[in-house]
Amino acid sequence: MTRLVELEAAIAALARGELVAFPTETVYGLGADASQPDAVARIFRVKGRPTSHPLIVHLAGVEALTSWARELPPFARRLADVLMPGPLTLVLPRADHVSPVVTGGLDSVGLRVPAHPLARALIEGLGRSRGDAAAGVAAPSANRFGAVSPTRAAHVLADLEGEDVLVLDGGDAEVGLESTIVDCASPSGPSILRVGGTPRELLEDVLGAPVPLASAGPARAPGMLASHYAPKARVLAALRGDFAREVRAALATGKRVATLGPEVGFGAAIEVRAERADATLARSLYATLRELDEEGVELVVVALPEPEGLGLAIADRLTRAAHRG
Repeated sequence: MTRLVELEAAIAALARGELVAFPTETVYGLGADASQPDAVARIFRVKGRPTSHPLIVHLAGVEALTSWARELPPFARRLADVLMPGPLTLVLPRADHVSPVVTGGLDSVGLRVPAHPLARALIEGLGRSRGDAAAGVAAPSANRFGAVSPTRAAHVLADLEGEDVLVLDGGDAEVGLESTIVDCASPSGPSILRVGGTPRELLEDVLGAPVPLASAGPARAPGMLASHYAPKARVLAALRGDFAREVRAALATGKRVATLGPEVGFGAAIEVRAERADATLARSLYATLRELDEEGVELVVVALPEPEGLGLAIADRLTRAAHRG
């Protein structure tokens, strides 16, 4: 059964091949020892995740990158040195020992160093138990596949109730959006596979050059499906100029409606106001969508933020949440 445990119990469980949900600064992850393919395979079964979708390997420090990647280009080293630990994942050519179960059969692997101290302690503890300072924990978000990512331990306990998963409670996620994923394995140079907690502008500042958004298929990186991060309520994503009109149309359906955006003065709507596409909105986004589900909201009308800074990642998540395939 899903239950809370302390750090030492979580470390021992990982070493035994069990699953542990743990906090990071982005969202909570559902982790397994990345060197145990059978344990990693359980992640896919618990989440209901296609086995072709690669996982991210979480490491305790930047120095472990070269143990998991057979090549670390200079620009990737620069990103790692400046932005790790943090909400950044680098996709690199995988080392020979990396199981294809982790990579979805690809010849590349996503690697990240989380900034949350409890996540780092968990990974370091696994390394001590195995005598391997470069130990890694493979982990996607700790929720059912395609649903809203968890940013609190309570979200994990609710989502994975009945599963044999241990949970470390590290409080609310500080960033609240998944990591930015940068493809560092292409000969054409770096590109962004998934926008996230590290803004594109920061990547470009570090590298001194543009970093384009990749037009990649969903199997290249996590979170790339057109429909993803979706609550039970139907999400309607609108440009700011269309927001009031979309709210009126939603209210006309007679369903219970919530708004996520600027105040529009419709008393019949439950108004959840978030004026700016900044760190505060990013941190609260997933928790807000979950709370609206709990309140029985049927339609959520959201105003898409400007696609800059964290607004680019927020708009991406809301657009995917609104997609109906």
